[in-house]
Amino acid sequence: MATTTAEFAELTRTSARILQRAFAIGETRLALLTLELQEEGGRLVASLLNALLIAACALLALMSASAAVVVVAWPFCPVTALLLLTALYLAAGTILYRRLMRRLRAWRSFAATMEQLRKDRACLDHMLG
Repeated sequence: MATTTAEFAELTRTSARILQRAFAIGETRLALLTLELQEEGGRLVASLLNALLIAACALLALMSASAAVVVVAWPFCPVTALLLLTALYLAAGTILYRRLMRRLRAWRSFAATMEQLRKDRACLDHMLG
């Protein structure tokens, strides 16, 4: 009977230690996730602001360049100048769209958190298996 009680007490202490470690791991992973959320948010806002400023400047430059090309080409062949500018803008838009899609497909949010969770799972599997 004493052996059973001692084994039960040991099992209880071991279970308590495992729970304490699990909670500690969960707490650190939650802290890491929170930190990464803050970093991603700041990075996203800065990137969007930068992209908007670039787009505004590029739009103004393209409008000025387009107007200059049309004014210069107007006496010779205005329709051809307008069609060439349209084709140029369409090609540039297509290239930029493809680049954006490639970047979005490669985007990995919360990479450090996911890696730590994978390590935790492997360690837990090793301990329990």
